[in-house]
Amino acid sequence: MEVINWLREYREEEAALAWSGTFADYLQMVTKNPNLAMHAHARIYEMIKAAGVETSGEQKKYHFFDKELFGLDKTLEKLIEEYFHSAAKRLDVRKRILLLMGPVSGGKSTIVSLLKRGLEDYTRTEEGAVYAIDGCPMHEDPLHLLPISLRQQFEEKFGIRIEGNLCPVCRLRLDEEFAGEVERFPVKRILFSEEQRIGVGTFTPSDPKSQDIADLTGSIDFSSITEYGSESDPRAYRFDGELNKANRGLMEFQEMLKSDEKFLWNLLSLSQEGNFKAGRFALISADELVIAHTNENEYKTFIGNKKNEALQSRIIVMPIPYNLRVTDEVKIYEKLISQSDIKNVHLAPHSLWATSVFSVLSRLKPSKKQGMDLVKKLRIYDGEDVEGFNQKDIKELAMEGEEQGEGMSGVDPRYVINRISTALIRDEHKCINALDILRALKDGLSQHTSITKEEKENLLNLIAVARREYDEMAKKEVQKAFVYAYEESAKSLLNNYLDNVEAFCNSSKIYDSITGEELAPDEQLMRSIEEQIGVSENAKKTFREEILIRISMFARKGKTFGYESHERLKEAIEKKLFADLKDIVKITTSVAHPDQEQLRRINNVMDRLVKEHGYCPICANEIVKYVGALLNR
Repeated sequence: MEVINWLREYREEEAALAWSGTFADYLQMVTKNPNLAMHAHARIYEMIKAAGVETSGEQKKYHFFDKELFGLDKTLEKLIEEYFHSAAKRLDVRKRILLLMGPVSGGKSTIVSLLKRGLEDYTRTEEGAVYAIDGCPMHEDPLHLLPISLRQQFEEKFGIRIEGNLCPVCRLRLDEEFAGEVERFPVKRILFSEEQRIGVGTFTPSDPKSQDIADLTGSIDFSSITEYGSESDPRAYRFDGELNKANRGLMEFQEMLKSDEKFLWNLLSLSQEGNFKAGRFALISADELVIAHTNENEYKTFIGNKKNEALQSRIIVMPIPYNLRVTDEVKIYEKLISQSDIKNVHLAPHSLWATSVFSVLSRLKPSKKQGMDLVKKLRIYDGEDVEGFNQKDIKELAMEGEEQGEGMSGVDPRYVINRISTALIRDEHKCINALDILRALKDGLSQHTSITKEEKENLLNLIAVARREYDEMAKKEVQKAFVYAYEESAKSLLNNYLDNVEAFCNSSKIYDSITGEELAPDEQLMRSIEEQIGVSENAKKTFREEILIRISMFARKGKTFGYESHERLKEAIEKKLFADLKDIVKITTSVAHPDQEQLRRINNVMDRLVKEHGYCPICANEIVKYVGALLNR
């Protein structure tokens, strides 16, 4: 059976990863490969880099987060560069607790989860291999066995810095079992696993009256005290707290800002000095990233309490806002839907797009720039150029938005996916379109008791805006389907336009191949296209010259300037074609009893929508009727 073979291969792979030897064996390995001695923050940074880094201009995109997080590239770049990269170089930020702050369902927990799972996988690679003292309850670095007096000499010789000291258990074993001969101490390779409590941990506070600090730092084993005679004997202590078990890796501290003060005091020494107090022992060394997450209100309450000032100075706060790009918001919902068991419901094209328009609009802040409304801002953030603005304006808009707290409030993906789920379940055996989801979003607002009347009215207005944006998209989709040989028509119109633009810019004539005449450039044709995208009479010359420059650039690079080579010209060509076809579309879609020719056209449109645009027969029929109603208003 195939599954049995999988299991056999899995066991063989796991067995191949195992290694055990002595400290002397490990020294030979680590002096040849100093990366084996990486500290926790460096290991996490190298893990992220190993997944791939793409540099575009000044921006870096880290592919580690690609499959789960969308629209947070700049946020993640800041997190990695300002925290993990700096911490990997042993700069002072390494001595800080990382606190992710942002609105609910914004991706904070996903970031932590990806780091945890990533560490588990990375330690199974050759580059991420981790070795520990065999039998140590804290899986500590074998280099802790090297006497302190030899460490500087070791660093000068091999370039490897050693931080931290042996835990009480290993100190006792070294004296009693090995008589101080560190080279005989056993060492083994470890694989991080939260399930097995190796290198990855999670601390979740509960009722302060019942929870014990032992959950963090370990506890006395009362059954062993009679055997060993003292609470200060390491053998009578369980080093099984989350700080113990997450050593060498990462500990997630859930609801950290809601925790009792006694739990936070342990973090002061851990973050600054790399050690913590447990039982009746000296300070215990620990090398781990402590990461927590919270929302803005909780953080403001926390910093408002003067008792927390010492901890505040030991925290690095990283804002994690909502995604502000429509195309990335669509990917979020696609991912969440793909994780469900609903497979037999068809989502009409642009359904999630219209939903995402509403979501993103709710998170944007009004700009002070003249002529910049929320819809224009949404489009320019999504990579489009709009009238009066282009992609060069994004940086300024983003800085302005950041000052306003843009993305730190608005509709969260969890609410939206809940409403999408409602629409999907309601019509489990058919097709769902954008109007179904927008209607479900609207209905859900009446059940949303946490929002004010003003907030509800604003969201209703944004649903209406998203509906208008969808209406335009739907009209374009149907009109495009009506165009016979659309690409050929667009190409023909483009070539005609370019011939006239070239003649205009060169102050020359156009040769008519049919009549043999030399004609002046067709100003009426050029303006009928340019007016579709708002090019004014005064700006036409500049626009036409820009087109010629773009054609020259393409020619120098050996490329052909085509229909889609200039985004604004592409839009103008489409709108011109659509305008010419508008009356045909209106008549064909609005007739109650179409004649044979009209019926042929409708069937062709439906067929094209299904075959070329991703519609099913149900939603293709609905969008044709809907657009017909829109055009006849």
